[in-house]
Amino acid sequence: MWSEFTGFRLVNGSTACEGRVDVQVLGTWGSLCASRWDVLDAHVLCRHLDCGFAESIPRGGPFGRGTGPVWRDSFHCDGTEAHLGQCPVTALGASPCSHENNAAVICSAGSASLRLVSGGSRCDGRVEIFQHGTWGRVLDDQWDMQEASVVCRQLRCGEAETAYNPPKPQRGTGPVGLRGVRCAGHEANLTLCNTSLPESVLAAGIAEDVGVVCWGSRQIRLVNGPGRCTGRVEIYYQGSWGTICDDSWDLLDATVVCHQLGCGGAVKAVGSAQFGEGSGQIWLDAVNCSGAEAALWDCPAGSWGQHDCGHKEDAGVVCSG
Repeated sequence: MWSEFTGFRLVNGSTACEGRVDVQVLGTWGSLCASRWDVLDAHVLCRHLDCGFAESIPRGGPFGRGTGPVWRDSFHCDGTEAHLGQCPVTALGASPCSHENNAAVICSAGSASLRLVSGGSRCDGRVEIFQHGTWGRVLDDQWDMQEASVVCRQLRCGEAETAYNPPKPQRGTGPVGLRGVRCAGHEANLTLCNTSLPESVLAAGIAEDVGVVCWGSRQIRLVNGPGRCTGRVEIYYQGSWGTICDDSWDLLDATVVCHQLGCGGAVKAVGSAQFGEGSGQIWLDAVNCSGAEAALWDCPAGSWGQHDCGHKEDAGVVCSG
């Protein structure tokens, strides 16, 4: 069972924030098989180790062979958890898996790492910057899409969708890491923007906490089914979960959802809220996938949030996985 895992570390890297993933079980350290290790699991481990986010999960054993058992347990993180212990896990125990196939990760942690907090994914939320060993708030009085674009790019979260100032309940209370920033929008890192604004400029405006929603914040899940691979389809977009209308919903659309979730093939595409009615937004209508798309939002469909449906038409899928 998962509760036996008592420690995590990265070994054989050039810094404390990269290396082979080792896990401790009942006092014994071993490595983790990479066959089911993905970037969302790696994001959670990097965050847990105060190492930012996962930049890559190299294959082929670049950090050497482990010793001891090789654990094949697979994590099903969505990327928002504080540590791997919060992720659902399929316990497979120690079983055949070559040491060349050890899980590994290179985390982002640098001198000026960024993170997004209080959002629904690692790619949306309030911006914080890591400097001098501590996380601090980013405050600005003219935060817009140029700055948001740099943040999203730095975090490898795709294009920026929204730049915003969080409402009062989501504002930070800790130390300020950066006050006032002006970007052109093409910079690779927020600290490459103009962060040395004169006092006269800073005094003229009211600097507030800043946030972003990046394209990479989009997620998909199945809810109200008997397991994680069957249920009502929900998409996380622009900070909230919503459903899909069943107009023209078919097996090709379901195939894309099942593949995207690592749930095998599609057995059935269902409509008429067979897995219960959702709430909130109905994000997509008239979805028309070919079946080959990597993600549901890559399929032809109506504009986001534009539909003539009610939640009684919420779409669902049954996957083989």
